[in-house]
Amino acid sequence: MKSTSRNQKKKSPFGGKVLIVLLTILVVIGGGVGYYYWSTARDEKAAQTTIDTYITALKKQDYSSMSKVVSEKSLKDIGYTKDKMTKRYETIYGGVGAGKLKVSNVQVDPTKEKQQYAISYDVEMETSLGKLDKQSYSTTMNKVDGDYQIDWTTQLIFPDLEPNDKISLTSTVGERGNILAADGSPLATEGKGWDAGIHPAALGEGNEKENNLKKISDTFDVSVEQLEKVLAADWVTEDSFVPFKVVNDGETPEVPGVLYQEKTMRTYPLNEAAAHLIGYVGEATAEDIGKNPTLQTGDVIGKSGLEATFNDRLSGQKGGRIVINDETDTLKKVLQETEVENGEDITLTINADLQKAAYDQLKGEKGSAVLMDPTDGSLLALVSTPSYDANLMTAGISSKEYQKYADDKNSPFLARYAAGYAPGSTFKTITGAIGLDSGVTTPEKTHKISGLKWQKDSSWGDHFIVRVADTPEVNLESAYVHSDNIYFAQEALEIGQNKYEEGLSKFIFGEDLKLPIAMNEAQISNDGKLDSESLLADTAYGQGQLLLNPIQQAVSYTPFVNEGKLIYPKLTSDQKVAEPKMPVTAESAMIIKNDLIQVVENPAGSAHSLASIDQKLAAKTGTAETQEAENADEEAETNGFLLAFDAENNSYLMVALIEGKSSGDVVTTMKPVLEQMESLLK
Repeated sequence: MKSTSRNQKKKSPFGGKVLIVLLTILVVIGGGVGYYYWSTARDEKAAQTTIDTYITALKKQDYSSMSKVVSEKSLKDIGYTKDKMTKRYETIYGGVGAGKLKVSNVQVDPTKEKQQYAISYDVEMETSLGKLDKQSYSTTMNKVDGDYQIDWTTQLIFPDLEPNDKISLTSTVGERGNILAADGSPLATEGKGWDAGIHPAALGEGNEKENNLKKISDTFDVSVEQLEKVLAADWVTEDSFVPFKVVNDGETPEVPGVLYQEKTMRTYPLNEAAAHLIGYVGEATAEDIGKNPTLQTGDVIGKSGLEATFNDRLSGQKGGRIVINDETDTLKKVLQETEVENGEDITLTINADLQKAAYDQLKGEKGSAVLMDPTDGSLLALVSTPSYDANLMTAGISSKEYQKYADDKNSPFLARYAAGYAPGSTFKTITGAIGLDSGVTTPEKTHKISGLKWQKDSSWGDHFIVRVADTPEVNLESAYVHSDNIYFAQEALEIGQNKYEEGLSKFIFGEDLKLPIAMNEAQISNDGKLDSESLLADTAYGQGQLLLNPIQQAVSYTPFVNEGKLIYPKLTSDQKVAEPKMPVTAESAMIIKNDLIQVVENPAGSAHSLASIDQKLAAKTGTAETQEAENADEEAETNGFLLAFDAENNSYLMVALIEGKSSGDVVTTMKPVLEQMESLLK
C-alpha cells in the first residue's frame, strides 16, 4: 500500500505556458524599448551631422555645401531652388562685403513633432562698414528619406528678409591717412592726377584716325589694340570722354584726340627714393577680395611696403548703411549704420632729405644705405637701388611697363636693406669685442704674420685666408686700420668655438627686430654652429655663412657708439622697442671705437679719404667675396660695405652697400652724403 504526503500540491496544466508567455512579453517590451533608444540615438546623431555640416559651410561661406543639407520642399515653398539659394547668398553677402563669420550658441532640440528638431544659432560678421551687430537665427530640421534636412528661408540670410525683399548698401569712403616723415612732410598723400581720355569725334576718319591712334599709342605707351578696345565699348559715343590711362600731374602733353580730367590720387613725393619702404596702393583685385570679403570692387588698398603693412590703420572706416527694403523699395529695416572715419596718419622716423640724398648718391648702383640714430634706434633712411616708379604703379602701370621691371636683372623690386649678405670686414668690430671681453685679445698683443695668405695647417687643404697688406707685425689697432683678415682669424681660433659662439649670442642673431618690414633673422651659419676651424676663422672677418641685412648690421654696430649698449631700431614715432642690452663691455666698446677713428685718421686707413670731412668720424670698410674667381687672372666677385658713424656727437650711424663693387667704391660714393650730414640732420 502506497503512502502519500499531505504537503504535495496538484500541478496546473497551464502553469508552464503562462510563464513562457510572460517572459516573451517582457522580451518584446525590452526589445522595443531598446530599439526606441537605439533609434533615437541614431536620429540624434544624424541630426547633429546635418547641423554640423550646415554650420561649418556657413562659417566658410560655402553656400553650395550649405544647400546640400537644405530641404527642397522648404525652398519650393518660397519659389527657390538650391542654385537660387546659393546665388542669393553670394549676391547679398558679397554685396555688403560679409566676411569673418563666427557662429555661436548653436541649439538643437527635439520638438513635439515626430522626427523634427528646432535649431537656433547666432552669427557675428564683418561687412565693408565694419562689425555688424550679432544676428540671431532659428528654423527647423525634419527627417526626409532617411536624412535630416534643414528648412530654409531667406530669413536665414538676415532675419526679417523676405523672399522679395532687397538689401541695399550705401557707403562713403573716408580719406586715406598720410604716411609722414619725422618732420611732418608727406611720404604718401593725396595729390592731383589726370585721367587721359580719348574724344572720339576729334580722332577724325580713315587714315587720320589711324595716325592719331598711333600717335596716342606711342605717347602714352598703350597699344593701338587696347585703345580700339576701349573705344568699342557699348556706352561710347562720338562726344564721350573715354579714359584709357591715368597720368601724373605735369605729364599731360597735347595730343590730337586726347583730353584730360583732373582726379584725386595717391602720390609719393619722394617716389623712387622711398618706393621700397613706402610701397604703393591699387584697386582691390578679385584675389584680394577672395582673401578679405569685406573688400569691394573699387576699394583702394595698400599693395606693397608700409602702404600694405599699415593698410588697416591708413584706410580708416567707411561710413554708410545697410538696409532691407521691401519689394516696393520702402525701407523695412536698418541692419547697420556707421559714421565715416578718415584713416590715421602715420609718422615715421625717416628724415626725408637724408633719404633723398642717400638715394641720389646710390642711383645707378645695386646698393643700399641704412642710416639710424644710434642713441634711440630711429631709422633715419632706408634706401635701396635700383628702384621703381611708385606713382606709375598707383596710376596703373601697363603690362609692358611692368614686364620691363620684372625682367630687369638688377631686381628693382628687391628691398636690399632687408636682404641678407655676408657683411665682410665691418664684422671685425664684433670679433674684436668678443676677443677683448673674453680676455684673449688685448690692445698690446701682436701677431707676427708673413705674406698675404695663411692657413692653420695642411688639414685645411687648399683653403687659405688672404689679406691685402703684408704687415709683418699686427696689433688690434693696425688690424683695423689695414683690415687684416689673418689677424682676426687667428684671434677667433684662439678664442675657440664655444666662447666665440657665446659672444655672438649676446648680439641679435636669431632675433625678430619687430619692424614692419619683412626680413629673415640674422644667422651665424646655416645650422647655427661654427663647428669647423675654417668656418670659425672665416666668420671672424665677416665671411663664412654669416647673413645679416644692412638694418641688422647697423643695429649690431650700435654698441661701439654707445659704450657697449645695443639699441633696437624703430621706424614709427609711436613704436615701442625692446630695452637696450649690453653685448659688449663699455671698456671694450671704447677701445674699438678709438681704433675705428684711426681707420679714418691714419693715412694707411682704408677709409682715410673721409678724413677731409669736417667731422670726427669712425669707420670700418668691408669687401665680402660673393664668388671666387674661376682662375688666377680674374678677380672674385665682391660686395662693398662701409660702416661710418659720428664719433663725437653720436648723431648718426650708417651702413652702406654696393653689390659688385669694393669698399673703396662705397666710400667714394657715400662721402658726399657724409659731408652734408650736419645740414641734413637739422
